[in-house]
Amino acid sequence: MPPPAAASAAPARPAGCGESPAGRQQRGEPFLGLAGVGGGGERLQRSPLGRGRTAAAEPCPGPPAAGPGGGGGGERESIKEKARLRLREFDVGDRFSHLPLPKASVLLPLMVREGKLHLLLTLRSMQLRRSPGQVCFPGGKSEAIDKDEIDTALREAKEEVGLQPEKVEVICRLVPGIDKMNHLVTPVVGFIEDTFQATPNPDEVSDVFVVPLEYFVKPLNYKTLPYKTSTGYLSRMHCFIYDDHEHKMSFKIWGLTAHFAVFLALVIFGKRPTFEVDYDLDDLISSSEKNFMNLYASLYKRKSNL
Repeated sequence: MPPPAAASAAPARPAGCGESPAGRQQRGEPFLGLAGVGGGGERLQRSPLGRGRTAAAEPCPGPPAAGPGGGGGGERESIKEKARLRLREFDVGDRFSHLPLPKASVLLPLMVREGKLHLLLTLRSMQLRRSPGQVCFPGGKSEAIDKDEIDTALREAKEEVGLQPEKVEVICRLVPGIDKMNHLVTPVVGFIEDTFQATPNPDEVSDVFVVPLEYFVKPLNYKTLPYKTSTGYLSRMHCFIYDDHEHKMSFKIWGLTAHFAVFLALVIFGKRPTFEVDYDLDDLISSSEKNFMNLYASLYKRKSNL
């Protein structure tokens, strides 16, 4: 992809961002990132909402919901500030940047809509050679012009959905994952305005949609698949089906995309999800980093034995 035109202003970054303190499936071998960089998921045929459902999911504990119209700017800012404080506790900065793996980044774009946090996702174009028609975050491989993982995520988001870098308030980098091509994929979290109108690049993106962040801790339609890599590393794969009222479609969100979304929701809400996760929820920071290093060690061990 050609480099984007220079932005008119630098994207907003927090003062301490970058300074403070995993999917594989190659035709049947899962390894956290199941659809390449940021991938995992697909658009499904429309199914009637509510089929096979029980009662609606209990609202996720967190910021209070706004009234009609989504509440005022003060309430929206309060919701953002609570999330910022939690996210900055989990900022890994460049702690994992030195690992000898090819680099990639994804942007996890958060917005406040109707008094609740939402997460923007994309549907990969069917024209793509790798993982066509799957759900992912805006993102891609690092290029020589990128100063760091944040630059990569912002550049890719601009190329894919027309999100200008200066319109993103970057908050932090979270613990990375490893995709099926063995890229070190860093999730970059940032706030965007809920008025953002995406302009998808048809060569890369066929659709853009948003999901309430709480859906990734209290979903209506979820399953988990345990798996073991060829090196014996044990984990579980999250798989969500989200019925989107606006698009009148159902989307399948899984693999590394679901992994990042779940972790983001755990960080911000600080509450136990309705399904099992591979973290010590009483020590989420340490256990997430330990899980990643175990995953990386299993990959490094396999490479050493080849």
